[in-house]
Amino acid sequence: MWRRLSRAIRSFFGFFISFTENPELILEQNIRDMNDQLPRMNESIAMVKANVTLLEKEEAKYKAELADLTAKIKAAIQVNRDDLAGSFAIQFEQLRGALARTQGQLATARAAYEKALVVKQSFLREKERKTQEAMAAIREYRRAQWQKRVADAMEQFEIGGISQTHDEMVQRIERMTAMNEARMEMAMGNVDQQKFLIEEEAEKLRAAELVKQFKVEMGLLAPEPAAGTAEKTIAPRQQERTS
Repeated sequence: MWRRLSRAIRSFFGFFISFTENPELILEQNIRDMNDQLPRMNESIAMVKANVTLLEKEEAKYKAELADLTAKIKAAIQVNRDDLAGSFAIQFEQLRGALARTQGQLATARAAYEKALVVKQSFLREKERKTQEAMAAIREYRRAQWQKRVADAMEQFEIGGISQTHDEMVQRIERMTAMNEARMEMAMGNVDQQKFLIEEEAEKLRAAELVKQFKVEMGLLAPEPAAGTAEKTIAPRQQERTS
């Protein structure tokens, strides 16, 4: 009992695995997965682009502030306010450091954005290639499945179709013919063939006798004295001729 249950479970899981490993279904799912990756990739590229935009704005702001501080430093120096010029110079130095860091980050972000675009283009080309390849494989798989169904149908046709019916009917007719021949032989064996032969010979004798009587009546043959129905019917005519 356990063996039967185990075999049934294995056959069920085997069917389930073979169904889930259907090449057509897997390739179609791969195409869907690649299509689903594109929106996520675009979202990531948009985030990188947004970071580039923010850094560009921050760079522009630092440059504007540095230009303003430069003007203030020069104005303070012209009015002999070195103390103010020194304070503005410290701010200028801090902004220049912040600008340098921002510009470094901006360069990295721009490189990342350019690389993301290259990756996207490469992905699109690879996606198109794999999609075309998958579609061709699916068509080939469907063609193979169709050929398999045709082959199965032809095999069933040869095994259980006309060929088998034809042979079966021919054999049935041959058996019927042999049986009827045997019955005929048995029936003929049961018939009294000797009786048929005697009756046939008697019929010939009777016919010959009738012909002989007609010849006597026609005067072509002399009558023979004999007792019988034929002599009684012919005798009166012979008496008339003698008279």
